[in-house]
Amino acid sequence: MHERIKSMDFKQKVVDLINEQVDLPKEKINLLIERPKNEKMGDYAFPAFALAKIEHKNPAEIAKNIADQINDENFTSIQAVGPYVNFAIDHAKLINTTLNDVLKDGEHYGDQTLGDGNVPIDMSSPNIAKPMSMGHLRSTVIGNSIAKTLEKVGYTPIKINYLGDYGTQFGKLIVAYRLWGNEEDVKKDPINNLFHYYVKFHEEAEKNPKLDDEARATFKKLEEGNEEEVKIWQWFRDASLKEFNRIYKELGVEFDSYNGEAFFNDKMQPVVDELKEKNLLEESQGAQVVNLGEDENPALILKSDGSSLYMTRDLAAAMYRKNEYDFVMSLYVVGNEQGEHFEQMKKVLKKMGYDWADNIHHIPFGLITQGGKKLSTRKGNVVFLDQVLQDAVNLAHKQIEEKNPDLQNKDQVAHDVGVGAVIFHDLKNDRRDNFDFDLEEVVRFEGDTGPYVQYTNARAQSILRKANHETTVDNLTLTDNQAFAVAKQLADFPAVVAKAAEKFEPSIIAKYALSLSKKFNKYYANVRILDEDDQLNARLALVQTTSIVLTEALRLLGVNAPKEM
Repeated sequence: MHERIKSMDFKQKVVDLINEQVDLPKEKINLLIERPKNEKMGDYAFPAFALAKIEHKNPAEIAKNIADQINDENFTSIQAVGPYVNFAIDHAKLINTTLNDVLKDGEHYGDQTLGDGNVPIDMSSPNIAKPMSMGHLRSTVIGNSIAKTLEKVGYTPIKINYLGDYGTQFGKLIVAYRLWGNEEDVKKDPINNLFHYYVKFHEEAEKNPKLDDEARATFKKLEEGNEEEVKIWQWFRDASLKEFNRIYKELGVEFDSYNGEAFFNDKMQPVVDELKEKNLLEESQGAQVVNLGEDENPALILKSDGSSLYMTRDLAAAMYRKNEYDFVMSLYVVGNEQGEHFEQMKKVLKKMGYDWADNIHHIPFGLITQGGKKLSTRKGNVVFLDQVLQDAVNLAHKQIEEKNPDLQNKDQVAHDVGVGAVIFHDLKNDRRDNFDFDLEEVVRFEGDTGPYVQYTNARAQSILRKANHETTVDNLTLTDNQAFAVAKQLADFPAVVAKAAEKFEPSIIAKYALSLSKKFNKYYANVRILDEDDQLNARLALVQTTSIVLTEALRLLGVNAPKEM
């Protein structure tokens, strides 16, 4: 007799049963297991093709031999269909087990211990004195979701906002402020005015290249700690951070550290000294580089004038984070185009003898475009994030007014729906893909949107309020196919969380939430949930567990789940 198994283990049970019959490792079997396209064929299928070469037999014959040897009470049938061994789960058992587990665990359903230890996540990282644009949305919300998901599976995430608060752009900005700015304007509207000076600098520098030389000289003064330059820089930084934090509050994102590039200014020289001591620095066209091999570009460490580069600073930051947090993994949520930079950084650290560099992972993502065009700060072709969030909230407000004008807390719900819509739309896309942003599409209550998932949860909550019934874990038997489809989806949630954590991919959770919502809405359309009969408690348990899992899935994406909409 096999013991009762938790809902998330049905697939594992299939893996174990196959493993008892064939000479393949469980990891390999796990990867081979499929869901049959036709649900009448069963719930899991093992293809025997992989064994044909080993056993020199026909895959259909192998499948039949395996199926004949297995018998297990958790499955209503185990049979060979051509080259597949198909497993059909006992529907009533899966529903009962799953609803029981979710009700018992509540929001902790899907919690796991896949790992432990500190995981610094370098994310968001806007540049001081520039408005946060849609370009910053991706790193911020992807990093935030990865942090929440890793925490759910046992890690301790440390969210680091590695502010762009240093570099030659500050030379440019200080020069631009002195030429065209004034204190009063900056105090009135710091970010927009500083951004205006920055754009103007680039326009003027195209006509007058000497401005770039002046900017470089000004940055050098800043690096050397010149009092006047440092004072202006600190003012720009403080004003910017105040504005950034207002937007982070809108998004519901918090950070554990704001140590930006400037923080590492005095930590770079020891890195350069160590590279020299280990004979890794070479001169190349006046610059100091680390050679990474014949077919590789060298890693630039110091420019010919002796000033530092991104690489110098990132090496110092990586070493500081290892010493400070003793991390088990260190993540960098930065765009696709920085792939080579992080590869080089890891190679330099490895050459320095630091094997922990293997645990550094670049988490790349694609671009947000509008009308198919890339957004660029330098040319002023930019979409400001705070404006997008405000427009999204207004659109949500308008739809709520039409659908439910008497709703309590209308402003809070509109905020949760509008901001949630923008976050969800970003995260439902595979992070490496580019996507086009159209606000009207994003905030719709129908279709593959965040508001659709939120509305599904609010519908479930509405049913529970109407029923006014205390759900119990007794008698959770349901036999209809729609209930089974929902329960099967609920049973998959822990595996979905594990996969999203392993691949650092929030879209796995977002797509899951959409799929669960569709299955639940089909159930709602076809079943009289509130009928007073002996299955009422079980039906309401299905509604309640759906709401629990949808709310938790949305939380892992950084999206709120209003109980009414």
